[in-house]
Amino acid sequence: MSKITLAIHGGAGTILKSMLTPELEQKYNEGLQNALNAGYSVLENRGTSMDAVIAAIRSLEDNELFNAGRGSVFTKKGINEMDAAVMDGSNLNAGAVAGVRNIKNPIVLAKEIMEHSGHVILSGNGAKEFALSRGIEQAPDEYFYTKYRYDQWIEIRDSDYYQLDHMEDNLKGMPHEEKKFGTVGAVALDINGHMAAGTSTGGMTNKRYGRIGDSPIPGSGTYANDATCAISCTGHGEYFLRAVVAYDVSCLMEYKGLSLKEACHVVVKEKLVKLGGEGGLIAIDTKGNYEHCFNSEGMYRGIRTSDGENNVAIYKD
Repeated sequence: MSKITLAIHGGAGTILKSMLTPELEQKYNEGLQNALNAGYSVLENRGTSMDAVIAAIRSLEDNELFNAGRGSVFTKKGINEMDAAVMDGSNLNAGAVAGVRNIKNPIVLAKEIMEHSGHVILSGNGAKEFALSRGIEQAPDEYFYTKYRYDQWIEIRDSDYYQLDHMEDNLKGMPHEEKKFGTVGAVALDINGHMAAGTSTGGMTNKRYGRIGDSPIPGSGTYANDATCAISCTGHGEYFLRAVVAYDVSCLMEYKGLSLKEACHVVVKEKLVKLGGEGGLIAIDTKGNYEHCFNSEGMYRGIRTSDGENNVAIYKD
């Protein structure tokens, strides 16, 4: 029997203790812990790593604090467009959805695409048509409205700026300076030694042209392979796409024999930094070792294992 492990994240970026009230910090920690509990209960009851990843991410998508599902940010047109992906390490199957609207839990649709569409990625209206044919739960526009996200958009909707997630009030007008990469994700190792990864996001506030980041792209923002590791990324997606971050970690382990820790460090702390990319990832390997690796000021994250470890964190250690 394998050691069971679940790691989650709720976004990375410029996250400083001075930016969160004690009440808001507690809410974030509770949201992370609830997601850990949801996913770990699946593993604890001998469920699959894929089902654990789905359960954890659904919990985060249902929490308006996180930029995914219900808490998704607004685009230039004042709508919510979401991306998500899952990957099964036991067979390298993957499913993803991009630029979809009115889907309550995009991560559930990504899994359905993997299992029943015959394709890997569906987008826009085609993805919605498939979702309707499979009975995936829908939600009206009002479900995705939160005043906080709406106010973020109002601040910059008439500019050419896009905003990665949020900024402090005293930095208005400089949305590139204070940022959090709003994505959620989970990786899991189940009792049978199989791994899975999933990632879900609402993207960037005020994004245009149907922009798609790394989250729904297998190998860039999401990757799982039972021979090496499972990865879910969060960061400035354009850099993660160009660096093929998630697969690069796996490649360094498979072809160069690096440990999970070493591979994550090379990709996140060296390769991404040289490119100018900011963010991080969560990762696990075949033995249940895990990494929360990021080059930003913080990352909403959590870990729970069969060794009794159970904690959540936000800031740099």
